[in-house]
Amino acid sequence: MPMNNVLRRITNMLALTGYWRLNLPSSLSFIRLLGGRLCLDFVNTTPSHSELSWEGLVLLLEATRIVSAERGAQLLALPQSDPPAAEGLLLKARRLSASLRKALTAMHRKHKIAAEWVEPINEILRITEGHDELIFEDGAWRMEFVAREGGLDWLLAAIARSAAELVAEGPKAPLRICANPQCGLFFYDKSRTHRRRWCSMSACGNRSKVATFARRHSAAHGDA
Repeated sequence: MPMNNVLRRITNMLALTGYWRLNLPSSLSFIRLLGGRLCLDFVNTTPSHSELSWEGLVLLLEATRIVSAERGAQLLALPQSDPPAAEGLLLKARRLSASLRKALTAMHRKHKIAAEWVEPINEILRITEGHDELIFEDGAWRMEFVAREGGLDWLLAAIARSAAELVAEGPKAPLRICANPQCGLFFYDKSRTHRRRWCSMSACGNRSKVATFARRHSAAHGDA
């Protein structure tokens, strides 16, 4: 696929999901990760009723520092250099994303989580072996998953672990969906009162304020 088409697809995906990055294509340094949990950012990468794209998956892996910028560039070219490997990982990622979305929706509605929705999480956890390691980067320490063996499945290991931890929290988990019906992003409510309504005040929150002001202004002029 020509690079221009790749960038166009990534840009469209960002516009739909609320993510954004600056200085395309040379910089992936600024992306708005609004979920508060890795697994939520993973699900939020794909709008509801849409399939995860290879570019979207690589973008998330790089944005969350699961892979470096150099590794991300290599992965973007993988569908051309090794189509079976890219297709295999993308199928696993899509299955994980679709099942996790169902599980998160059930959690948000305080419904039971079906075993078949959890199986893709466990599948990734079973096939990925490795350990966490502290890495010093950009003047700070961060924890990174280091795979024991090669292959690509380990790229989904941290996402699966994040999903397992959230599911294990159960009904008490402060899982929310943005109050903007046109948004639908999941987020983990870490606010003091646990009454956060928007994925981001600078995005959906401000749009709601503007819309409310416009309605009141229109009503006031209508009464005049």
